[in-house]
Amino acid sequence: MPRKLLLPYKSVLSHFRAPRGLHDSLAMNAARSGYRVFSANSTAACTELAKRITERLGAELGKSVVYQETNGETRVEIKESVRGQDIFIIQTIPRDVNTAVMELLIMAYALKTSCARNIIGVIPYFPYSKQSKMRKRGSIVCKLLASMLAKAGLTHIITMDLHQKEIQGFFSFPVDNLRASPFLLQYIQEEIPDYRNAVIVAKSPDAAKRAQSYAERLRLGLAVIHGEAQCTEQDMDDGRHSPPMVKNATVHPGLELPLMMAKEKPPITVVGDVGGRIAIIVDDIIDDVESFVAAAEILKERGAYKIFVMATHGLLSADAPRLIEESSIDEVVVTNTVPHEVQKLQCPKIKTVDISLILSEAIRRIHNGESMAYLFRNITVDD
Repeated sequence: MPRKLLLPYKSVLSHFRAPRGLHDSLAMNAARSGYRVFSANSTAACTELAKRITERLGAELGKSVVYQETNGETRVEIKESVRGQDIFIIQTIPRDVNTAVMELLIMAYALKTSCARNIIGVIPYFPYSKQSKMRKRGSIVCKLLASMLAKAGLTHIITMDLHQKEIQGFFSFPVDNLRASPFLLQYIQEEIPDYRNAVIVAKSPDAAKRAQSYAERLRLGLAVIHGEAQCTEQDMDDGRHSPPMVKNATVHPGLELPLMMAKEKPPITVVGDVGGRIAIIVDDIIDDVESFVAAAEILKERGAYKIFVMATHGLLSADAPRLIEESSIDEVVVTNTVPHEVQKLQCPKIKTVDISLILSEAIRRIHNGESMAYLFRNITVDD
C-alpha cells in the first residue's frame, strides 16, 4: 500500500486559499462599505435640503428614482448597491403629506429588501405630529405612522422639534429630536440690531415654556397673551361622554358625578410690558396664521413698534402668505425643515434659516457611532 503523504498544516490551507482576484474584490467591497444619503422626495424643491446636507458631508446624493405613475401609485427605484451600508433617507414634507409618507415607506422597504444594514430616516418635520392625542372617537394617527415606519424597515429617526416630545415614546427604535432654537437665537442676535430692546412673547399660555427658554437665554423680558378667541386643545371634546348623555336618564343612587362648569374665555390680556419694544413671538409650527396675526394686532395696540414671529416649521398653509403680508407682522422667520419657496415669492416678509449643519453632523455622528450629546449642549427637557 502506498504511503500517504502528510502535508504541513499551512500547506493544506494553501490548497483551499481563494484566488488573488477574490481577495482584491473583498477588500474593495469592505472599503466601499459605509453610508449613503438618499432623497425620498419626488419634487425638485424638496431635494434642496438633501443637497445641502450631502455637500456638508462631502458625499454624493444616492442614485434613486422616485415618481408617481399615471394611476397615482408611487414607484421607487434604487439605482445602486446598498448592501451592508448605513442608509440615511432625507424626507421633507411638502403640501401633499400623504404622498410624502408613502414615498418614505416605499423607499425604506426597498432599501430593507436590498439588504441595507441600517435605515435611518431624516425627517425634519414629522408629519401628523399634531394628531398625537385622542380626540372624540378618532385615533392617534402619529402612533399609527410610527408603527408603519418600523414595519417598513426604519431603524432610527432624526427629526427636529416634535410638536409633543412624548411622541418619541410611540417608536420601538431610537428617535433623536434635535432643536432649532440655537439657529433661531443666533438669527435674533445677528439680524435684529436692537434686539436688546425686545421682549419674547408667547401667543398662548401653552407656548409659555418655549418663550421662557428664549427669554432666559437672551436675557430678555417675557410676555404672555391670555384669552385669545381661538379654541385650544384643552377645550376640545375628548369623547369621554360615551355613550351620549340622555335626558331624564336614570342614574344609580350614589353615582352622581359633580357637574363641571362650562369654560368661559376671559378678555384678551397681555401679561407683561411690550410698550415701545420689539415683540418676538416664538412657537414651533406656523401653519394657519390667523392666531399669529391676531396676536400681532394686540401687541401693536399695546405699543410694540416691531413684531417678529420665529418658528421651526413654516408650513404656511392656505393663504398664509397673503395674511402675513397684510398684517402688522414685520418679519416671519422659519427654518428649512419644510420647503416654502413658493410662499416666500408671495410674501417677502418670510425669511429662512438653514439647519442643514446640525442634520449633517447628526448623520456623521450616528454613522461613526459617536455620542449625540454635543448636539444637545445646554438644552433642557423643557426646551
